[in-house]
Amino acid sequence: MSSNGIEPLPLASARGRWVLAVTVLGSAIALLETTVINVSLPAIGRDLDADLAGLQWVVSGYLVTLASLILLGGALGDRFGRRRIFELGVIGFTIASLTCALSPTVEVLIAARLAQGIGGALLTPGSLAIIEGTFRREDRARAIGSWSALGGIAAAVGPLLGGWLVDAVSWRAIFLLNLPIGIVVIWASRRHVPETRDEEQSGRLDVLGSILVTGGLAGLTFALIRASERGAASPEVVAAAVVAVLALALFVVVERRSANPMLPLEIFRSRQFTGANLVTFAVYAALGGVSFLLAVFLQISLGYSAVQAGAATLPVTALMLALASRMGALAQRIGPRIPLTVGSLLLAAGTALMSGIDIGDSYVTSVLPGVVVFGLGLASVVAPVTATVLAAAADRHAGVASGVSNAVARTAALMAVAALPLIAGLSSSDYDDPEVFADGFDTAMLVMAALAAVGGVLAFVTIRENILEQSE
Repeated sequence: MSSNGIEPLPLASARGRWVLAVTVLGSAIALLETTVINVSLPAIGRDLDADLAGLQWVVSGYLVTLASLILLGGALGDRFGRRRIFELGVIGFTIASLTCALSPTVEVLIAARLAQGIGGALLTPGSLAIIEGTFRREDRARAIGSWSALGGIAAAVGPLLGGWLVDAVSWRAIFLLNLPIGIVVIWASRRHVPETRDEEQSGRLDVLGSILVTGGLAGLTFALIRASERGAASPEVVAAAVVAVLALALFVVVERRSANPMLPLEIFRSRQFTGANLVTFAVYAALGGVSFLLAVFLQISLGYSAVQAGAATLPVTALMLALASRMGALAQRIGPRIPLTVGSLLLAAGTALMSGIDIGDSYVTSVLPGVVVFGLGLASVVAPVTATVLAAAADRHAGVASGVSNAVARTAALMAVAALPLIAGLSSSDYDDPEVFADGFDTAMLVMAALAAVGGVLAFVTIRENILEQSE
């Protein structure tokens, strides 16, 4: 009997399979929104008359609230019930998706995307924490591997699905798709998912910490996006950057002094936990940068349709389906160090290959090799890095640990989307210029390749071999 008063479930049981299905579907709609949106950006830009900065905010608006509030979402789940907060997140996400679909202007769409991120911040850590708090210890790594693999497949299939919907219906259909999924998840959760919580949680919620981290990430995002338009020395860019740095510094101070911090800093005493999150940041920054720019590059510079741009990443989906769960099992058997190291380096190699794509190149000889190597790397990393983060934290911090893992991943993607156009020298005026955009894409891919390689080095240096070793 667990501390929550429920008998831990075996993964092979009927109820165990329902719990896994609910958590996968719930997290999948949030993951899907991080990838399905990218292939629809050119269509959104044409329909709503949005420039590159506006499209960056369509992507980043979702990531700002998702990344900054996901820690609070984990803490809320630990305190008030992981299933309850998960369901609230799904409901909020579904309503915000309907608003996105009906948006008449890019400003309304950005606001709705911010609301989507809030829903995602509640449901995403809850899905992982439900797994940690519901399944038997010996089944958790396999359940997490299945969650990671199936969720990764949902994210990977996003570009193809989004491209088809954009070409066949409208970009608005990519948001309407979430409505039936959300309804099914709520129904199944109420019938089959047990409630779990951290019985040791008490005291006030860390509202000040939530405000500071949200303000810090939003300010930093604004500064990076605005800098590509106004220049890094612009007064508004400098002011936003200063506010962001101060807010994030104050966040650390508040968390250190708070009796009930949103982010208990002691969990970073585990070298395994800290190292796995550093690897997560490097890998997901590369993934976020590639996801954001590749679909747009294929349409703007190579003349692909939306569905062709989505289909271009199908090898990633196939490799995730074939290998991700197996790589999770391999990491459980031999330890996560080698899979994470090799997988990160494969990501770096695949991204570097993409930097060599030129206007007029064929898909088979230029695009496909980089996509395949990138997919091999992604399949090698996703399940092991998630399981490593959760295994390195104490059971009672399951919600916080999953929140940290997801916050790091989303923050990494957020920073990549916000910073890459600036680093690559792309501005709003370059958005419709195929040659200029192609040059910027090449530069951006080399930067992301270097970052993924750093992730491989970090994995080799910081990760221990025993994936199931728990910190106390």
